[in-house]
Amino acid sequence: MNADRLYKKLDGDFDIQSIRDDWSFMDLNGYITPSFKEKFMGLVLDNSSEIQKVYTATFPDTEILNKIFKRGERDILLFSHHAMGYTGSTVEFPFYSIPVEYLEEMRKRRIAFYMLHAPLDKNGPYSTSVSLAKALNLEITGEFCQCDNIKVGVLCRTKFTSVSDFVDHVREIIGHEIRLRPYGEPVIRNGTVAVAAGGGSYPFVAEELAELGVNTYLTGFIRPLPHFEPTMEFHRIAEKSHINVIGATHYSTEKYACIAMTNYFVKLGLPAEFIPGKYHLEDL
Repeated sequence: MNADRLYKKLDGDFDIQSIRDDWSFMDLNGYITPSFKEKFMGLVLDNSSEIQKVYTATFPDTEILNKIFKRGERDILLFSHHAMGYTGSTVEFPFYSIPVEYLEEMRKRRIAFYMLHAPLDKNGPYSTSVSLAKALNLEITGEFCQCDNIKVGVLCRTKFTSVSDFVDHVREIIGHEIRLRPYGEPVIRNGTVAVAAGGGSYPFVAEELAELGVNTYLTGFIRPLPHFEPTMEFHRIAEKSHINVIGATHYSTEKYACIAMTNYFVKLGLPAEFIPGKYHLEDL
């Protein structure tokens, strides 16, 4: 498929012109496209004029890139939710730029790179929170968590009445240990849970949940970080408002959107495959 046509299709379908994002803290070197340096979304590496296959990933970790390199393919696209790799560090900045030697190898192998962060978080058919709710067999009944001009969280109806039973269900679907911070009563209020994939531990989120009367909240990153005050304030508000907070890691809550995106590309006539990454229990 013609690469420019594919990128324009993605740009339009995910409305990148109307959404804001910021990755100005990454290494914006000479490999990065001018359009990405201006908009911080969309095409990051313009390395091929034709795309034969797409790989999707949550983070463009070096481990992911190594897996792609081993396949020896050319003229492919890496689609990722994030522009940077993720270490899960709780003492240093957890994101890292793709090393220059990897960028050079991607250029040699004609591996293009396209990413959507805020546009994929925006609630929609392939979005992070919607895809997570679908994976958990939850019925979406509404939206919450507005960031700028988009909403990125969903309110859901669940068959579970017990918070602990819901946690067990999430753990079974996610496939690894998760964490409950039991700040509220053990019964799910009004059969409603709130879901916001990724790093949803911000004070305004807890405040909105309190106003909505929701007492059970699932997100990815929930670790209180003394050096990042918003996470500390989030937990103070959640505890004061008796909101149960469930964490299932940044990666594992967002991977379902990247899995869903393989269907997007297949519908365009492109073979597509999700490459699993690594979850970090340090997020909890």
